[in-house]
Amino acid sequence: MDTILINGKVYTMDKKRSIKEAIGIKNGRIEKLGTNEEILSLKDSGTEIIDLKGNLILPGFNDSYTHLVNLGYTLTMVGLQGVNSIDEIGKRILDYIEDHNLKKASWIRGTGWNQDYFQDEKRFPTRFDLDKISTEYPIIITRTCGHVAVANSLALKLLNITKDTPQIEGGHFDLDESGEPLGIFRENAISLIYNSLPNPTREETKAMMKMAIKEFHKLGITSVGTDDFEALPNKDYKQILESYLDLRENNELNIRVNQQCLLPSIDKLSSFLEEGYNTGWGDENYRIGPLKLLLDGSLGARTAALTKAYKDDNTTMGIVTMEVEELWKIVEYAHKNNTQVAIHAIGDRAMYMSMESIERALKKYPKKDHRHGIVHCQITDEVLLNKFKELDLVAYIQPIFLDYDWKIVRDRVGVDLEKTSYNWKSLVDKGVNIACGSDAPVETFNVLYGIYEAVTRKDLQGNPKEGWLPEQGLTVDEAVYGYTLGGAYSTFEEKIKGSIEEGKLADLVVLSKDIFEIPAEEIKDVEVLTTIFSGRIVYER
Repeated sequence: MDTILINGKVYTMDKKRSIKEAIGIKNGRIEKLGTNEEILSLKDSGTEIIDLKGNLILPGFNDSYTHLVNLGYTLTMVGLQGVNSIDEIGKRILDYIEDHNLKKASWIRGTGWNQDYFQDEKRFPTRFDLDKISTEYPIIITRTCGHVAVANSLALKLLNITKDTPQIEGGHFDLDESGEPLGIFRENAISLIYNSLPNPTREETKAMMKMAIKEFHKLGITSVGTDDFEALPNKDYKQILESYLDLRENNELNIRVNQQCLLPSIDKLSSFLEEGYNTGWGDENYRIGPLKLLLDGSLGARTAALTKAYKDDNTTMGIVTMEVEELWKIVEYAHKNNTQVAIHAIGDRAMYMSMESIERALKKYPKKDHRHGIVHCQITDEVLLNKFKELDLVAYIQPIFLDYDWKIVRDRVGVDLEKTSYNWKSLVDKGVNIACGSDAPVETFNVLYGIYEAVTRKDLQGNPKEGWLPEQGLTVDEAVYGYTLGGAYSTFEEKIKGSIEEGKLADLVVLSKDIFEIPAEEIKDVEVLTTIFSGRIVYER
């Protein structure tokens, strides 16, 4: 036996929800479970013994929807999370310039701001605001959701974006009173600024990946479903793919990656499939997962596609980034070619479009265990909730979104639609498989925060006091399932990970408190003590 863990409360997440005391690990897998005495009897001269000191041990967490490369990329940018004004954005950028001793004309990227947190004017910044910060550095700042970006005048000049630049289908950039670009870019129009930025090298890409993996380890995450193919300005999936394979080859990919392949056209998808890639290609360390499609925007930016106008802005119903016929064709093509589909749909209109496309594909080419899914699943009505079960879809949900969204949902969509939105308990009760994630770096990837919010239906400040739509709260077990077995199911890997069972991969997390025993309000304060990947300790607090 390579390693033996003793004196633990091993919550296995097996079908019986068995609780064990000790684990024997060999060759990166769980060899044996049992009592301390039973497992210690298997030790030999080379066995490492680890005392868990009575702490709770769970399967390694699986963030089912994140952006690993983009997370690493943002770690090289100006962090704008939590800024409470446009002036504070300026202060952080100027501090960054000074701290990094940046040469004039160096590109500055910032990310993480949210205008709803501004204490003065709750509006998007413009190029005029960014010009006040500096006209000597090209500046681009991205809203926390990733669906809106703002550029200053120098950036627009260097990128040759003027009043004569054509608008982009599936998005737009705002104009000022004189018809000049205001610096605000929404949805597909963001490509006008992103695609021309300097691109990280392959070595820089791998360095960013390793930075992100270390951050995931600190929070007990050993598996991710990650959307990376368009994370870099050149949108070259080969650079991403080769970087991952380089890390794997050098035993530096200490996380299990299921690649959610953002290939937003049939041409891109067909060439990808012709190269031999499709769902399941790879191994237990790096695997090709579903085709990822991005159909609408975000609720916070009012670009999520609704069936009716926004209650707090009747001039818009949001943005759909793809025509219906194009969506039908690409979903059918993927399904026919044994490729799973995961569609980003936040608004109810986007969700109806997504489900219709999947339903059409299934009727034409019936397949039982397809595991197609919807990413986000936020604004739903009763028809949509029932459709999840009827079509046997995976619901990729992000409990941490509740931290901000509960404050805006009623304003955006009204009381009636609010009642049936973010209805995670309804989905679970209908037998829908949930796979929980974070959408990091959009939100924090702290799984304990996610479990806390899924269970209490409160934000991290404990509001609202009674919980938002409290009847939609999950049990702790249901939330843990979403971050373990639910994620494994979504990637067809429930037989090799997601629970602590003999023969499965030894990916584990040790917590400072038993989240099944403490008051739910205290779950957010629980810490990760140890993260074990493939039987090796990759993080210790």
